[in-house]
Amino acid sequence: MHLTFYSRLAVITVLFASITLSAVAAQPPKLLLVTVTTGFRHSSIPTAEKVLAQLAKDSGSFSLELVQQPPNEPQPPREPKLGKNPTDEDKSKHESALAAHATAKKEYQARDAEWRKAQVEALKKLAPSSLKAYDGVIFANTTGDLPLPDNNALLEFVRSGKAFVGMHSASDTFHGFRPFVEALGGEFLTHGPQVTVDCMNQDPNHPACQHLPAIWTLHDEIYIMKSFQRSRVHGLLGLDKHPNDKTPGDYPVAWARNVGRGRLFYTSLGHREDVWENPVYQKHILGGIQWALGQSKREISHAP
Repeated sequence: MHLTFYSRLAVITVLFASITLSAVAAQPPKLLLVTVTTGFRHSSIPTAEKVLAQLAKDSGSFSLELVQQPPNEPQPPREPKLGKNPTDEDKSKHESALAAHATAKKEYQARDAEWRKAQVEALKKLAPSSLKAYDGVIFANTTGDLPLPDNNALLEFVRSGKAFVGMHSASDTFHGFRPFVEALGGEFLTHGPQVTVDCMNQDPNHPACQHLPAIWTLHDEIYIMKSFQRSRVHGLLGLDKHPNDKTPGDYPVAWARNVGRGRLFYTSLGHREDVWENPVYQKHILGGIQWALGQSKREISHAP
């Protein structure tokens, strides 16, 4: 009788363990969505966060954890200016205004130092020990040299077989950290006025492009890249002429790369809110994310 009881207990234990393991296995890959900036901050970032969260929910392909900018970034006080041909009274008022400005500047510097500490704290999710819990990282409209705990750890994370996805100004990030630029495959140089362009679909079989026509017409801010070599990327979208002055040439818009055992997807599109809200663009970035996560068998090749 005891044997029967223990046998049943063993069966129940095995079944419970099996169910638990299945539940764990069924969990979608976890991605860190980073929207922190130290340079220009796009007004479309809140829209990007909402769209990516909805894509995660609707597709079930991945889950998201956000790394966001701390709220209430302090703004520096304006320095008072003395007008032309000032009177003695104007000069006296200006001196008083300068004294008040000096006090306000000290207060701003103290608040700014605390705010930057909060920014550093938020980015600790990208520390080597923390990254172990994730399957990939998304930089959505990040800018500047982000104060990561360890820049190299992010690249090693991707090389180990993880995913990296960048949208729009991800290429305007870490100009001062060349290994990032080399891994990304290029960096932002400049842009002209927002314009309607005809993007050529360079790989209709890639998940980021398979829903797109041969020519995809859209209106956005189009980046001109530097530090870009066509042979080092697998092209997805591009232009055969300058977006603004129409000079013939090779102007990349989106591409994919192998980074060690990891995969990288980058699209320079995504400046405008209405681009993020466009279902066609959403399928473009969803396909790129799924490919970077290894959920597509589509293989690519390029020079190292």
